[in-house]
Amino acid sequence: MLTAFCRRAALLAFLLLPTLAAIATPPPTPRPPDTAWLAKLLTESAVLRQHHVGVSLVDATTGETLYEQQADRYFMPASTMKLFSLYAGLHLLGDSLPSLRYVRHQDSLIFWGSGDPTLLHGDVPSRRAFDFLATRPEKLYYASVPCVSAFGPSWSWDDYNYYYQPERGPFPLYGHTLRIYARTSPTPHLRLVPRYFAPVVEPMPANYPAASDDHVRRAVLENRFFVLPWTKNWIDETPFRVGPELTRLLLQDTLHRPVVAVPFRSHAAETVYTLRGLPADSLYRRMLQVSDNFLAEQLLLMCAGQLRPDSLNSALPIKVTLANYLRDLPDAPHWVDGSGLSRQNLVTPRDLTALLLKLHQEVTEARLLSLLAAGGGHGTLRRVYRDPKGPWLWGKTGTLSNTHNLCGYLRTKSGRLVAFSFLNNNHVASTSAVRAEMERVLTQVRARW
Repeated sequence: MLTAFCRRAALLAFLLLPTLAAIATPPPTPRPPDTAWLAKLLTESAVLRQHHVGVSLVDATTGETLYEQQADRYFMPASTMKLFSLYAGLHLLGDSLPSLRYVRHQDSLIFWGSGDPTLLHGDVPSRRAFDFLATRPEKLYYASVPCVSAFGPSWSWDDYNYYYQPERGPFPLYGHTLRIYARTSPTPHLRLVPRYFAPVVEPMPANYPAASDDHVRRAVLENRFFVLPWTKNWIDETPFRVGPELTRLLLQDTLHRPVVAVPFRSHAAETVYTLRGLPADSLYRRMLQVSDNFLAEQLLLMCAGQLRPDSLNSALPIKVTLANYLRDLPDAPHWVDGSGLSRQNLVTPRDLTALLLKLHQEVTEARLLSLLAAGGGHGTLRRVYRDPKGPWLWGKTGTLSNTHNLCGYLRTKSGRLVAFSFLNNNHVASTSAVRAEMERVLTQVRARW
């Protein structure tokens, strides 16, 4: 009997052996991709080898580091810094934008700005604050809340004339730019938005310094706009100088009702109301896809107002975000503005991929990718990384003089989602040549992995 029992036990153990082995043996770890070819591609590139290149590639799902080159070195991030501003907004701002704040005193309504840039903006327009102020029965009093300076640290002063560097402010209207539509038919004429500036728009004087591709030049220190002669239709945006009195006058002109200026004071002992505006994603999407500097700067000011409503200082949300939400980055970023216009911003490639990993963990993938520019689809990547079957790369570009960067996510042919940062600083080659070489490299990553 015992012998028969032992035989049956031995037979059962033999039959179960494959199952027991499968339980005891963990599944094989995916082999890391071969990277020798990638290192050779980067180091032997005639375009890339004369400037500073930093690369970090990480599996977005597992966090496994796939490849690094100078990933722990600091680089100027340019507009890839907007991903840090996005992260601050996701943690500090809420689901909708704060349009303005106000208190009521009997027949008076005192209001001030929250930094919301969308009021009558040309590309992300909101009329919520306009309709609110236009229909209030009280008398309107505008108070200018303390705010950071118009320009960020180390911004290029001679970019003041161009659409991509409007001044920052607490209560923006029209995106702080004058939009001019030049038409040739039936006769040459201009349409201005806002029309308030019509008296200070005039033909370009002879011998006025202007670049060959300029349509409009603004006087450096005042709101006077000079328009070059034109033979073709065009649309241009030129930033205007910002100040509390101009804001009041623009509001009064737009609302068609009196607006009185009053000094700002703390209303901590009173009920302060916040008027909510557009969904925050509408701002994030525009900011990231077309790399809008103004929206990024104002985003940090709105975050500042959430933390301290009586002052709009972008240094505060930067400090809070780094201390509370980004303490675990591999290297300490030097973060000074919202847009990346400042050359004082410094981050490492592995900081950017670590941030991309955090975003991927905290935001649904579909929503996250929808906020970014898509290769061959829309935004700053619409003409590159094309595939007839649809986007395979989503990212944020960053370009300054001698700097061109890209970071984001790419889907390989095998289905792996890779978070990547690819930074190029101090290049003297054309930006188009650097961009084409980056596309060649990342296309190989997609194909081989």
